[in-house]
Amino acid sequence: MAKTNTVKEMIHANGIDINIYTLDFENDYISLTDIARKREGEYPGYVIQNWLRGKNTVAFLGLWEKLHNPKFNCLEFEAIKNEAGSNGFVLTPKRWIGTTNAVGIVSKAGRYAATYAHRDIAFEFASWISPEFKLYIIEEYQRLKNAENNRLSLNWNLNRELAKLNYKVHTEAIRENLLLSG
Repeated sequence: MAKTNTVKEMIHANGIDINIYTLDFENDYISLTDIARKREGEYPGYVIQNWLRGKNTVAFLGLWEKLHNPKFNCLEFEAIKNEAGSNGFVLTPKRWIGTTNAVGIVSKAGRYAATYAHRDIAFEFASWISPEFKLYIIEEYQRLKNAENNRLSLNWNLNRELAKLNYKVHTEAIRENLLLSG
């Protein structure tokens, strides 16, 4: 994922503030930490770890990475997949990312530490938290994207109109200068 300007936004789903960021204006990453607060406000990291323990979760993440990440370490994934679901199995976001070279989940350290996931993965996580909550998140996310598209559309139309006006001004100036010098 190439680093460009990071755009941060927030949605409000069923009383929970959920941060979203994008690096490339195409792939949005939604905070799993914020979504997990719906179930456990004080220790959301444990909720994420519990979700990652499931065999179906690991299978889903592996398939997502195979479809979207050419550098995904399939060999390490198979080892994790074989362990998933057993009683002693523990998987953290950092272990998943480091072992498999995953790009669908991002773990941010520091003062505002959080785990983010590509919107496809985040919606899957939200469904595990609560199908009802997932629908609230999807509706708010779509509202945000529609508002963003409307803003971009207005900017595009404004730039188009300005270019049209500038074209007329420039052609008139050229015509006058050609007539004066000729």
